[in-house]
Amino acid sequence: MTASSPSLLQRLKRLSLVTQIVIGLLAGIALALVAPEVAKSTAFIGKVFVSALKAVAPILVFVLVMASIANHKHGQETHIRPILFLYLLGTFAAAVVAVVASMMFPSNLVLSTHDVAVTAPGGISEVLQSLMLSVVDNPVSALMNANFIGILAWAIGMGVAIRHAGDTTREVLGDLSNGVTLIVRLVIRFAPLGIFGLVASTLATSGFGALIGYAHLLAVLLGCMLFVALVMNPVIVYWKLRRNPYPLVIMCLRESGITAFFTRSSAANIPVNLELSKRLGLHEDTYSVSIPLGATINMAGAAITITVLSLAAVHTLGIAVDIPTAILLSLVAAICACGASGVAGGSLLLIPLACSLFGIPSEIAMQVVAVGFIIGVLQDSAETALNSSTDVLFTAAACLGEDNKAQRLA
Repeated sequence: MTASSPSLLQRLKRLSLVTQIVIGLLAGIALALVAPEVAKSTAFIGKVFVSALKAVAPILVFVLVMASIANHKHGQETHIRPILFLYLLGTFAAAVVAVVASMMFPSNLVLSTHDVAVTAPGGISEVLQSLMLSVVDNPVSALMNANFIGILAWAIGMGVAIRHAGDTTREVLGDLSNGVTLIVRLVIRFAPLGIFGLVASTLATSGFGALIGYAHLLAVLLGCMLFVALVMNPVIVYWKLRRNPYPLVIMCLRESGITAFFTRSSAANIPVNLELSKRLGLHEDTYSVSIPLGATINMAGAAITITVLSLAAVHTLGIAVDIPTAILLSLVAAICACGASGVAGGSLLLIPLACSLFGIPSEIAMQVVAVGFIIGVLQDSAETALNSSTDVLFTAAACLGEDNKAQRLA
């Protein structure tokens, strides 16, 4: 009896994190079905896990980016520019896919009257002003409020400044970066337990009944994300590498996307992406900057969410919009969404902005946000999985593509 228990624990510890997460998921479903009242009490476990993720994410981005820039030596080769180009191209491609899918499979919403306490931007100028204010935010305030744009700006500024400091200072910063990364990895190791609590309590409280009425909308959303992940992104990677992209695409989805799907945090998934980049043999000076950067600004999933939900409202209200205008307006909203990327359901906060660009009043737009929160159980997970896996995919494509180019020139 005593010997069998450690044996079982040892077998569980030897399983991969993804397998442990699946076990936690199935255990949560089983508990919700067998003992709903007990399952409701597991909400605290899920809240502790989510709170831990939110706590470590801001400091992780700040320290990691600052240390990466500070320890970057002059003359070292990096491929940040092509990666940024791929991030922008991927976001634009996702907006195009979402527009086409919304036109081909239009969704009709039963706009809810539920009140949702969300502070949404009122127009494009207000969003741009908010982004500028976020950049110059007090660093302590940025860390406390998870203002990732402000955190990123201060991390870059401090990193550039510390590059001129002594070797000891930069070594200490590097050790601090390793320490923070270790803490995040420890938090992620508790993902199976956290997901068990989240799934059990959610199913016991509301189940999936709320999703049935919005099945069509959810199908369009998830279909767009799958199309981008399995078709559009491979096309972009093939254009960059000129070889079969699917081994790399599948690896990124399996190693990064699945974990991000359950953790629902691109920032907390940074260590997973860094480890995968290391195993792929990419340039450390490149991926140590591009991966945290991508967690903040690479918003293909947000582009899809904002576009599909906004155009669903447009179709419901019978507003005629041509495809080029829809692509342009959706892209503007998706780019601005990077300012809300650190907030749970951050992309939903930009739906009123996109709706206002179509002339839809905020009263109706806020009801669309409510719909977004209803389907957010799957939407936010799929969006995070697409965003996070694309970070490492495009980083790998850019690094490998530039290496191939250098070899051809040599």
